[in-house]
Formats: sequence, structure tokens, C-alpha cells
Amino acid sequence: MSRPRPSYAGFLKNNLREYGMLLSLVAIMAFFQVMTDGTLMQPLNLTNLILQNSYIVIMALGMLLVIVAGHIDLSVGSVVGFVGALAAVLMVQHEWHWLPASLACLVCGGVIGAAQGWFVAFMKIPSFIVTLAGMLVFKGLSLALLQGQSVGPFPEEFQLLSSGFIPDVLEGESLRLTSLVIGLALAAALVWLKLRERMQQTAHGMEGEPFAFFIGKNLVFVAIIVLFAYLLASYKGLPNVLIVMALLMALFDFVTRRTVIGRRLYALGGNEKAARLSGIKTDRLSFWAFVNMGVLAALAGMVFAARLNTATPKAGLGFELDVIAACFIGGASASGGVGKVLGAVIGAFIMGVMNNGMSILGIGIDYQQVIKGLVLLAAVFVDVYNKKKG
Repeated sequence: MSRPRPSYAGFLKNNLREYGMLLSLVAIMAFFQVMTDGTLMQPLNLTNLILQNSYIVIMALGMLLVIVAGHIDLSVGSVVGFVGALAAVLMVQHEWHWLPASLACLVCGGVIGAAQGWFVAFMKIPSFIVTLAGMLVFKGLSLALLQGQSVGPFPEEFQLLSSGFIPDVLEGESLRLTSLVIGLALAAALVWLKLRERMQQTAHGMEGEPFAFFIGKNLVFVAIIVLFAYLLASYKGLPNVLIVMALLMALFDFVTRRTVIGRRLYALGGNEKAARLSGIKTDRLSFWAFVNMGVLAALAGMVFAARLNTATPKAGLGFELDVIAACFIGGASASGGVGKVLGAVIGAFIMGVMNNGMSILGIGIDYQQVIKGLVLLAAVFVDVYNKKKG
């Protein structure tokens, strides 16, 4: 007896959030492209958009795992500022080489995450309280490190982390051909991986998305990747930090979807008691989620400091709000157990495009905050409404 073909309407209804996020990003970009008379998608502005949101995307990947595990981390903005200050003190004042200084900063981020994770996972103190305390502590420590002053500039090699671009070894005349080729290769790899995944699902008798949706969604992704690669190649090429982001996205997507740790993390967020009774070491899992968050916050701190080329006492102010908002807008559930890497990345870029577009239109920072707050509230409302309806 053959399986009934999946209903298009039923599938769209069950996966409305996933498709809705992608369509929302495309719609918001189209809206601001029209409203800014084409400024939004100009290669220079597109490059700035990536550089401005790189540290938010990097932290959103770590925050997603923390939220999926049923916790929250309010300290990431302060950790960004503290690690940037530490990098400046090591490289500028003590003249460390940028490489050991960067490794020391990443280790410091891991230690910070471990300290907070220990209180949350083993001492059972709510993550909201622990990370709120961390936010105050590391904000104070960054002020103490910098003694209330900005410190810079950084070594040129370190600046390349955020301001450098992939060298054009193919030496194109009007286009950075190396960047364009990398973009085309990425699009081809995405199509191959998705086709392979679908064939495996079909071979095992698993019901996947309708073929029309599968083709449509992947065509949109390929079109976006190729368009972005072409536009960036027509300016300075692919930024170094974009490559870092892409590698991290691929890694975290693999971990969350293909590994035992990923499945256990979702089980922990869905029902901690049931996960613990099934043999999952929930304490250890929560602990490592915070360690991971600390390392990524440290990396984001270095990216931000390299972009500014100086460490300032106010660095990282309010970043935690943008990062948490990106995860919730991207489909993560406030109650844990739900969320995807792609959703968090899309959420981060929705926030970034809105910030960039509103700034180009001359909308004041006051109204920008109001609009972003309403968008976040709407995203969480849709999540709660769908749960109640289900």
C-alpha cells in the first residue's frame, strides 16, 4: 500500500515558522531596497551590513544552544567588551604577538563561560541571575582594565580578522573572481547536500517536504548566495569574517542536526526531568553550552575590537539584546527545546537589515529601538500562539 502524498497546505501550515522567516527576510530586504532607492543592496553597503552584523551572528549561534537548553545568557555584551579590553591590553600595552594574545582571549572566554555554567548547571542558580551578575561584573572589569580610556590601535594583522578580504588569486579585472568562484562553489555544495539528504530520507521511507517546496526553497537560497557573491565580488570580495561565520554556521548546523550531543541538547530543553531519567547528563550538557557561549562571545569581542581598531569602555553595550532577539525572531522558543541554526542566522540578519535600512532612511535611534522591540514581541507572540493552538 503506497503512502499518501503529503498535503501542500498541511505541510505549509506545520512549517509556517521556518518558511515565514525566510520570506520575511526577503520581504524586508525588498522593502528597504525600494525605500532606499537601491542603496541597501549596493556592494559597499552590503559589505558594511556583513561587517556590522558578524559579531551578532557569531554570538547568536552560541546563544541558540543556551536557549535550546532552556537557559539564557545576559552577560554576552559585557564579555564582548571585556575580551576586547583584554586584547587591547595584551597587544597594545604589553606588545604581545596577535596570535598568542587571540588564543589567550578565547581561553579567557571559555573560562568565563565555565564559571557561569558551573553556577547554573551544578549549583542550580537560575541562569538569568548568574548572567545578570556576570553582565555587571565584566562591565566593571572592562572599565578597570582600560582605566576608563580607549586603547588602540591594534596590529594590522589582527585588524584583518574584521577588515580584511579574501585575496583574489584569479586576478579578475572588474570582479574579484576568487570570491565569485567560492560563492558558486558554496551554492553547488548546498544543492548537493540537500539532494543527498532528501535521497536518504526517501530511501528510508521518511516523509519529507513536498518536492515543489524543496525545489523552491533551495532555489531561493542558491539565488541569494550567488547574488550576494556577485555583488561582493564587484567591490572588494568576500570579507574574512564572512568565511569565519560560514564555517561556524556549517559546524553548528552539523552538531545540532547530526550528532548525539545535538539531540540530547534538544531533549534537555524539551523536558529536563525526562532527559535526566533517560540517562542524559543534563548538568554537564548545560555546563558545556555556557562554555561554548563564552568562547563565541570572546571571538565576537575580538571581531568587534578589530573592526573598531580600538577597545572602548562602552564596547558591547546592548549586544545581548540583539543576540537574544535574533534567536527568538529566528524561531527559538522561550521555553527551550526548539530552534534552528539557520533560523538564528536569519533572525540576526533581519535585525541587521532593519538597523541598516532604518539608518539609511534617517529614522532616529529612538524609533529604531521601538520598532525592534515590537518585532521581537510579535515573534514571541507568534511562538506562544502556535503552541496554544497546537
